[in-house]
Amino acid sequence: MEKKKCITEVGVDDIIKAGLSVEEEAKEFYRILKETIGEAKGLDPRDVWRKVVDNRVLKPWHPHGVHQLIYYSVYSHWDSSTKGPPLYWFPSLHESRRANLGRVMEIHGPKLLGTEYKDPIKSFSLFQKFSVEHPEAYWSIVLKELSVVFHEPPKCILDTTDKSKPGGTWLPGSVLNIAECCLQPASHPSKKDDDVAIVWRDEMDESVLHHLKLKEFREQVMLVANALDTTFTKGDAIAIDMPMTVSAVIIYLAIVLAGFVVVSIADSFAAKEIATRLRVSNAKGIFTQDFILRGGRKFPLYSRVVEANSCKAIVIPVIGNDVGLQLRNQDQTWIDFLSSVNHLPRPNYYSPVYQPVDSLTNILFSSGTTGDPKAIGWTHLSPIRCSEDAWAHIDIQDGDVFCWPTNLGWVMGPILLYSTFLCGATLALFHGSPLSRGFGKFVQDAGVTVLGTVPSIVKAWKSTNCMEGLDWTKLKSFCSTGEASNVDDDLWLSSRAYYKPIIECCGGTELASSYIQGCPLQPQAFGAFSTASMTAGVVILDENGVSYPDDMPCVGEVGLSPLYLGASDRLLNADHDKVYFKGMPMYKGMQLRRHGDIIKRTVGGYFVVQGRADDTMNLGGIKTSSVEIERVCDRAEESIMETAAISVAPVDGGPELLVIFVVLKKGFDGEPDKLKLKFSKAIQNNLNPLFKVSFVKIVPEFPRTASNKLLRRVLRDQMKHELSVRSKI
Repeated sequence: MEKKKCITEVGVDDIIKAGLSVEEEAKEFYRILKETIGEAKGLDPRDVWRKVVDNRVLKPWHPHGVHQLIYYSVYSHWDSSTKGPPLYWFPSLHESRRANLGRVMEIHGPKLLGTEYKDPIKSFSLFQKFSVEHPEAYWSIVLKELSVVFHEPPKCILDTTDKSKPGGTWLPGSVLNIAECCLQPASHPSKKDDDVAIVWRDEMDESVLHHLKLKEFREQVMLVANALDTTFTKGDAIAIDMPMTVSAVIIYLAIVLAGFVVVSIADSFAAKEIATRLRVSNAKGIFTQDFILRGGRKFPLYSRVVEANSCKAIVIPVIGNDVGLQLRNQDQTWIDFLSSVNHLPRPNYYSPVYQPVDSLTNILFSSGTTGDPKAIGWTHLSPIRCSEDAWAHIDIQDGDVFCWPTNLGWVMGPILLYSTFLCGATLALFHGSPLSRGFGKFVQDAGVTVLGTVPSIVKAWKSTNCMEGLDWTKLKSFCSTGEASNVDDDLWLSSRAYYKPIIECCGGTELASSYIQGCPLQPQAFGAFSTASMTAGVVILDENGVSYPDDMPCVGEVGLSPLYLGASDRLLNADHDKVYFKGMPMYKGMQLRRHGDIIKRTVGGYFVVQGRADDTMNLGGIKTSSVEIERVCDRAEESIMETAAISVAPVDGGPELLVIFVVLKKGFDGEPDKLKLKFSKAIQNNLNPLFKVSFVKIVPEFPRTASNKLLRRVLRDQMKHELSVRSKI
């Protein structure tokens, strides 16, 4: 398809060629298009595109080629270097005042910003800067907007008197249980006992939607909390390694409600990775399933947990009530575990364990550049932070149905859970593969209003065309995180719901949130972030660690203000100060917090993530280290002297590609394709079955520094150049 044709030059033949093959239909489309362009005659391309979208010229059922033809033709002569990225979604003043953040700005803006306050759209950037400079004022407003109830209220919002804590002390003196906040009715946001807390569907039964009301949900969580007390000792770390089912969500909240600590383990991990996380967290128990069911096929899960030499396992059957295999002596079935509370007079009632706000609730893992994955502790503060993100940037409101295919082993699992319940929404869960048409039908049938994705899933939906004919028009927005988005894939996704916005989110496990995001009070561009998050102080540093002026287009390593509610202040198995602060420059009297991303700020103030500053890679939304992959690949073949793992983004954007450079031992020959298969198999068996090698390059030696450190950056640049040359051939 020719992308450079101007919109005024598009004719009926172009429309037919793009996919509207019935001539009468193509002529009618052309008539409506010309009429719309006529209304926007002489206007900026942004205004032309806005007219096309507002008039619903493009329909979700039109072939993607037609959407491509119109979008790329409208912006055919757009110069992003001088104008910033092309925009595809624009907020209206009416909608902005109904958004959570816009409503609060209309109430408090005139008082906080004075005569500078205009309206939620014009004054958003000003209000974001205010939230960074006056976080106490912002958080005192937002805490009243979320379902957060303190058993003992905080003495203040932020205490910075203890200079040993660069991030300050947030909500000092407060006591609560954040799981209880998820489970109790509330007046604001509106949450009643007979409201639906969770809607779900099993992959094997596409005709049935299951609903769990808040009262029943609370009682099931409390039943499990009582059973936990009969089995474990207060404060024990208890792992969850299973798909994100209704049972997994109930178990997660029960562990927190009862004063234990969740250990998050992804259900895709090999036995070795499970063992590492159980060891680092000192877990005393693990909840898992006998099997994982995908597309009617059973995949082992309990056997991997057993291979990890795990502690006591409580095993939930994937189908029916009976576990489909023999358990070890120390293990227990789900039914036996729950029967331990049969003697209690009120097994469905539990008095929450109230804790200081900085008490540990969840251990999550994020790969470092060497050795064991970093064990990051979440406290009761972390859910407050991530739900504020969802409230302000994704605009989750009571009555919304929020769906995001993920897992409790990744940070998005807990973020989704807390964001939904603390904002008064309904959680939508699909027990099955998100790549299937069955998932898309669930989104339609469950009336999902906000759909979260990762770019690789969107790419699969688009390439298989599996969602054709489904109605996603109830969606008010999408969200995307985990890896870089591809513009054309996002064009396809947004078009499924008459060009609703895709809120891009970029953050980290240790932040319990995103530091840059989209926002429904700002125009949005595909694959870009429109703002720093509320209260997040973001600076971009040059090679000397000096910050670029605010709003200046630039590329550099990101530095974060240390005053960041919900960000980690400890690591269980590493020096927190060394990882996040040591060597970072001062800014406005404070030492900046390290995050590790290289970001680009465009003309117009949008952000695009360019990759990692260190050698941590992002593969399919999962952060891993070069060292971990090299360690596995070095052992994959006798002929290998050493390997170097890097990742590069494709020229046209999208998820990063894994590339392995190889130096062979003397006297050995190797074939890249054969090594590629061996490396992929070794990585999938030892690290993660979702990782795959895209390229293998055999080289005589690696570039190194004078002190013999491997220069992966040089290899990365070589590969980027090679991909760029290939794309032009």
